[in-house]
Amino acid sequence: MSNPAPRSFFADLSLPAVVAGFITVLVGFASSAVIVFQAAQAVGAGQAEIASWMWALGIGMGVTCIGLSLRYRVPVVTAWSTPGAAMLVVGASTLPLSDAIGAFVLAAVMGTVAGFSGVFEKAMRRIPVSLAAGMLAGVLLRFGLDVFVSVNTQPLLVLLMFATYLLGRRWFPRYAVIATLLVGVAMASGKGLMHMEQVQLQMAMPVFTVPTLSWAALFGIALPLFIVTMASQNVPGVAVLKASGYDAPISPVIGWIGVVNTLLAPFGGYALNLAAITAAICMGREVHEDPARRYTAAVSAGVFYIVIGLFGATVAAVFAAFPKELIAALAGIALLGTIGNSLAVALKEEAEREPALVTFLVTASGLTMAGIGSAFWGLLAGVVTLLVVRRPSPR
Repeated sequence: MSNPAPRSFFADLSLPAVVAGFITVLVGFASSAVIVFQAAQAVGAGQAEIASWMWALGIGMGVTCIGLSLRYRVPVVTAWSTPGAAMLVVGASTLPLSDAIGAFVLAAVMGTVAGFSGVFEKAMRRIPVSLAAGMLAGVLLRFGLDVFVSVNTQPLLVLLMFATYLLGRRWFPRYAVIATLLVGVAMASGKGLMHMEQVQLQMAMPVFTVPTLSWAALFGIALPLFIVTMASQNVPGVAVLKASGYDAPISPVIGWIGVVNTLLAPFGGYALNLAAITAAICMGREVHEDPARRYTAAVSAGVFYIVIGLFGATVAAVFAAFPKELIAALAGIALLGTIGNSLAVALKEEAEREPALVTFLVTASGLTMAGIGSAFWGLLAGVVTLLVVRRPSPR
């Protein structure tokens, strides 16, 4: 879709968009914040540095979500690189913190160049929408399944949330997810599943680490972090935008994310990129029936990210207080519409149906090779399948 004429943000804003932004941040933090903490510890960060990492990542995600979404009037949602953090946990423990920070800066600079030069966008333009939609459906499938997997451990909580959603879709569709969240929190509180006793209010302070660089950091952190972030994070992030019908200018978006990442890397902002799973929450019909107004959900997510950055581990502790079944059910329910739409788009064109199906299956399998996640390999498998089965057009 083409970018609409500028409108008033507050005229476009709605309560479902704010709630979608909150759910986006809740799911993002609850699912992978612990990996970021482990990554910081792996490179020798102390408590002050860990708080600074959360400050830098929260501020970075907030600024990019708000700035880019308002600039282009599309829901641009950013995130930290979870595969990048996992890579640091496994392979960066032998390097000093300053070398790791230098590698973060270098990886961010490479991402900036890849964005503004147009190299990344040129590669992405060759991916058909059907394959992008198949990849998105494969990425999100686990979240849809987790709604019903969670019934095994918390049947009353999850079934009540699902029933609330179904009734909401029937009687008040725009507020169905909001009602589901409120019922879930009330039910979890009533059953004593909300563990708020460990939460203490404390602001985070940024800690600047002077970057250094070594050959070990260059080849052990910087290059792998750049490749993993681009392949496992930005590629599916762009695919989510395409599959949801948004025609965002990819080169400047990736470039500006890299600029913000570069500025915040010395404070612990190890890798920022386009989000995929959490971005889909801001692009579904539950946000607003008008796709042109869904960017307000991404802006709302940005505001919540900045709050997280300012209060660091405190907000992460609040999210950790939610039972995992509530988060799993809420994420899956919020993504049902997006999963269905993605499957419909993926299988619409008969000539591309089989490659899209291969993309979906490989992505949903969770395949990981060379540290790169299944989203990349799913797209690659789909492209190869398409090239093999596509018949040449008659001259």
